[in-house]
Amino acid sequence: MLSTTERTRLGRAKHKARTDRQELYDLLDTGMVCHLGVIARGAPMVVPTCYGRIGDTLYVHGSTGARSLRAPGEVCVTVTHLDGIVLARSAFHHSVNHRSAMVYGTPREVTDEAEHLAALRAVTEQLAPGQWDAVRPPTAKELAATRVLALSLEEASVKVRTGPPADDEEDYALPTWAGVLPVRQVFGGPEPDPVLPEGIGVPAHIAGRLSR
Repeated sequence: MLSTTERTRLGRAKHKARTDRQELYDLLDTGMVCHLGVIARGAPMVVPTCYGRIGDTLYVHGSTGARSLRAPGEVCVTVTHLDGIVLARSAFHHSVNHRSAMVYGTPREVTDEAEHLAALRAVTEQLAPGQWDAVRPPTAKELAATRVLALSLEEASVKVRTGPPADDEEDYALPTWAGVLPVRQVFGGPEPDPVLPEGIGVPAHIAGRLSR
């Protein structure tokens, strides 16, 4: 079960809240970009970044010089899947079908070498499953230039909206089209690096993700 705190408890539309921790895992595991919210130099800052999950820990990484990864204190991380545009009969009731997660906490910098490497693998595999074993591993210099933060998933919430528009009863008689325009993310054909030597084909773990 997901924890319930003042920050994760929905104030309105409570029926959209999900309490199953597995739904949090599924949502995070199928995403590719999160938004990391911090207070840096006294001002709010929200940074889109890649992430990875191992158990109940979320990992984000970046340059050791990145302000967002050096900011002290609590952070808020969000991941959102847009599933559809909800078109209502009134402007007020337009909405989006979505699945979103929000995670609060104070991250810790990963200093253990084994965890540092495992976290970077998780981030890489989040975007391209199978890629870590297909490429050159990071060097000691590259590892030293990369900061990794670990954030517990202890305080997290999941919100989901599905279904058709919820118009006012009197508006259902209006001669206006209403419904949902689904949104889907698909992968296109791989575009090889212009300097890639001839004879190197697209590996199976990449070709297998192409949208049919």
